[in-house]
Amino acid sequence: MSEQDPLDISELTDEQVANYLRNNPSFFVDHPSLLADISLPHESGNAISLVERQVSVLRERNMDMRHRLSKLLDNARVNDKLYEKTKRLTLAMIEGQDLGDIVDALRYSFDNEFKIPYTTLLLYGDAGEIPASEARVVQLNEAREHIGNLIKSNKASSGVIRPEEQQFLFGDNSDKIGSVATAPLIHGNAFGLLAIGHEDPQYYRSSMGTLFLSYIAEALNRLLPQYLPR
Repeated sequence: MSEQDPLDISELTDEQVANYLRNNPSFFVDHPSLLADISLPHESGNAISLVERQVSVLRERNMDMRHRLSKLLDNARVNDKLYEKTKRLTLAMIEGQDLGDIVDALRYSFDNEFKIPYTTLLLYGDAGEIPASEARVVQLNEAREHIGNLIKSNKASSGVIRPEEQQFLFGDNSDKIGSVATAPLIHGNAFGLLAIGHEDPQYYRSSMGTLFLSYIAEALNRLLPQYLPR
């Protein structure tokens, strides 16, 4: 039988650990972070000393700070990915040669990178005066009749909208959508609306940030007006 692997700790006994610590009294001085994970109950039972209580509170605070830091790092990673997707989309739209190219770049990015299930880009005006594209063109009066409250807003918003608004924006898919985010398109006056939908009613909450959707809308505000009637 071969000798036991010195790195195999599965067979370590309490006595071996105790002997090692006894022979290496500076172990916890060299590895102070381990102290945060060690619990030493008081010999008297339930009673604990003030120092022990302070250590316990500090340990709890340390764990809370670790959790908060982990959450901040997770959010930073998500935002970094959103930034990269938004940058690629903006550059693709800038490189577009006409309205069709710009709208195609938007739809491709939303479908394949952002993984947005439902997207509607509305432009207000006469369909015969606006170049052909995947955008939906409606008369401004018609839009005001169905989504007047959304048109009045000058900033992006998210949450649940009225069923008639949802029907106007998403048509046959409206009954599949639980929550919506919208961003008005404005160049002097409102000329369109960008709307995205998701099946989950909690996905686009009213408390949710719309920073990146606003960035994309701002890019459209500068790229699309040249293709619209003046």
